[in-house]
Amino acid sequence: MIKKKATGKKETSLKETIIKEITPLLTTALATLKDRLGEKKFEKRIKKAARLLASGIKPVIAKKPVVKRKTVKKAVKKTVVPAASQKPQKVAKAASKK
Repeated sequence: MIKKKATGKKETSLKETIIKEITPLLTTALATLKDRLGEKKFEKRIKKAARLLASGIKPVIAKKPVVKRKTVKKAVKKTVVPAASQKPQKVAKAASKK
């Protein structure tokens, strides 16, 4: 069998790092409950509470600056006016039925 070598540090997600930060804060704040519940129950409840607190925290995403586009003036279309020497063409009307 071929043994695989461990490749250094494992990348932790933002939630995991937040949970690791919250856990010691909760344990120090709730030290009196540790005596009443016992070590094992207390640790499980602290982990659950840390997960619940971390799930409510959303990562802050840096907003990209909005690039304003310059307004481009559209070219004005010029209408072609027929010359005075040319006569407009007549359109034939349909004969009315009686």
